[in-house]
Amino acid sequence: MHKQPPGSVSPAKRQIKEVKETKITINCVTFPLPGEGPEQQLLKPDEWSYCDYFWTDRKDPQGTTLVTGFEVLLQKQLKGKQLQKEMAEFIHERIKIEEEYAKNLSKLSLSPLAAQEEGTLGEAWTQLKKSLHDEAEVHLKFSNKLHTEVEKPLLTFRGDNFKKDLKKYDHHIADLRKQLASRYASVEKARKALADRQKDLEVKTQQLEIKLSNKTEEDIKKARRKSTQAGDDLMRCVDLYNQTQSKWFEEMVTTSMELEKLEVERIEWIQQHLRQYTTLRHETDMFNQSMVEPVDQLLQNVDPAKDRELWVKENKTGDVRPVDMDI
Repeated sequence: MHKQPPGSVSPAKRQIKEVKETKITINCVTFPLPGEGPEQQLLKPDEWSYCDYFWTDRKDPQGTTLVTGFEVLLQKQLKGKQLQKEMAEFIHERIKIEEEYAKNLSKLSLSPLAAQEEGTLGEAWTQLKKSLHDEAEVHLKFSNKLHTEVEKPLLTFRGDNFKKDLKKYDHHIADLRKQLASRYASVEKARKALADRQKDLEVKTQQLEIKLSNKTEEDIKKARRKSTQAGDDLMRCVDLYNQTQSKWFEEMVTTSMELEKLEVERIEWIQQHLRQYTTLRHETDMFNQSMVEPVDQLLQNVDPAKDRELWVKENKTGDVRPVDMDI
């Protein structure tokens, strides 16, 4: 048999072709390398959809642990729920201010101050005090409507079950991610086993060629079968990994779209009820304006000459003027 020259490369090793890496696996998820392969198109172009921008993991603000893209989406939902609660608290404080304002207006309307004013000015003053009572009623109704039509809907929108639903999403996607990590570990294990079998086959082949071992052809065949089996195992593991990653991908798209829909609903719900706030506010201003109009009309009719006439008639002490004394 022809001996292999020392230091030369065996035929088995020469058959191994160098393959350029076009993909990279990060945290058990496989991505194309930049500039490699066909350019990916967004699933929903021009929409900035959740399903296009949350595939990779990132570090938390402290930079200590990794947070998945899906966890970022869940945190957005939880933050939205908290902000919605804070808006309801804000409206509640607004209601308290309105109630206190109405209470003080009503109390002030009963004040005896300047109650003895007479004439047309007295009528205008009386109407002005009455308008305070009417205005108090308007603000009290405003506060009641704020509670029923703004604060309460903000508080009750998506109750306690909402967080439970989010946990279901979280557990579902997390389980798929764990399955993917397990499949990836199997791939790496199978890849190492194949490398070991290929190395073993290569060593035995070289030893046989330079007669450093008494290995028989049967030993070579056995090593080759094991190498082939290891290759088949790797292909099977890679196939299972790809199936699991495809399942995770599909669920990520579906679930992220559901979360996107939930966020749209939340924003539109808040928008609707904040617009109701402005509507009620405009109504309050209109009612208050109507309260002022009678006062304004009476103030326009205030007539100093008439008031003087009325007062003189009621309080005159005599209209005979003094004359000079006679001697």
